[in-house]
Amino acid sequence: MRKRAAIIGAGVSGLTYCVVFAEHTWDVTIFADENGEQTTSGAAAAVWFPYDAEPVDKVIPWSLITYERLRDLARDSQSGVSMVELRQFTRAGEIAIPDWAKNLGAYSISVVPSENASPARTEGSLTIPAFPTTFTSGYALTVPLIDTTIYLDYLAKRLRTAGGRIQSAHISKVDEIPRDFDVIINCAGIGARELVHDSDLEAHRGQVAIVPKIDLAQAIICNDAPLMYAIPRAHDCVFGGTNSICENREPSSGDTAAIVSECSRVLGIDPPPVISVKVGLRPFRNSGVRLDLEKLGDGRSVIHNYGHGGAGFTLSWACAEEVRAIA
Repeated sequence: MRKRAAIIGAGVSGLTYCVVFAEHTWDVTIFADENGEQTTSGAAAAVWFPYDAEPVDKVIPWSLITYERLRDLARDSQSGVSMVELRQFTRAGEIAIPDWAKNLGAYSISVVPSENASPARTEGSLTIPAFPTTFTSGYALTVPLIDTTIYLDYLAKRLRTAGGRIQSAHISKVDEIPRDFDVIINCAGIGARELVHDSDLEAHRGQVAIVPKIDLAQAIICNDAPLMYAIPRAHDCVFGGTNSICENREPSSGDTAAIVSECSRVLGIDPPPVISVKVGLRPFRNSGVRLDLEKLGDGRSVIHNYGHGGAGFTLSWACAEEVRAIA
């Protein structure tokens, strides 16, 4: 008889864990009141990068494992995963290249002021047409880019093919899960704060504007204030963003205007029309990502894994494999 696992949450973590368990012969059901594009995962720019998550000594190894899994998925044209050059910039001083990025082939890139740029500029430089002083230095590396409009559906299809199920339900306490499940996996994101009364969780609000596809060969990111990123996707482009401690999931017109203005300024383009605006609450945990086992009073096992901050996609496959190893 197959073991049964119940997963709470249907963002990228819940969907990935369901795939991993179902493809290893578990009978798996996801319980969630939101799934896929409705979740914080659906509002993510979803370019691989270990962002806004702790502790570094765990986050980086998990990130690197997931990098390999996503790179493999990029070979599947149906997955929504591709490899893209990411360019990370700073507006002041010299940016330090992390060791993990160097190991992935990251290299420094010079920022060429437009009035000094020659037609035969060297590879590895960025010309900013109208605003030559926007950035002072940067580095580039090739990373997985996940188009959430494709990838979340890809995971859902893959889990169903393996026999997994998604059940619409609001779970307010872990022990509400039916007792015929052997293992419960809590990957409720920011919802874990109420689910298991974890006051260490903090909502980091992220808002993005979806604009029409633009001719952008790289993903552009700057974590200095104001946070700015422009992420090209197959059919559109994600402009971002915000990262504030806030519970409000309603779009802010002021944030939208600021995001579009800054991205357009950096890219040297006229502000494009906004197709849609999305808001998600990154589940940042002050004491770091939680991944541990708890026994309920009735003897069932609960594996908690949440608090991935802004790195849910970046940590997803590695955490899923570690959770399965515990189960």
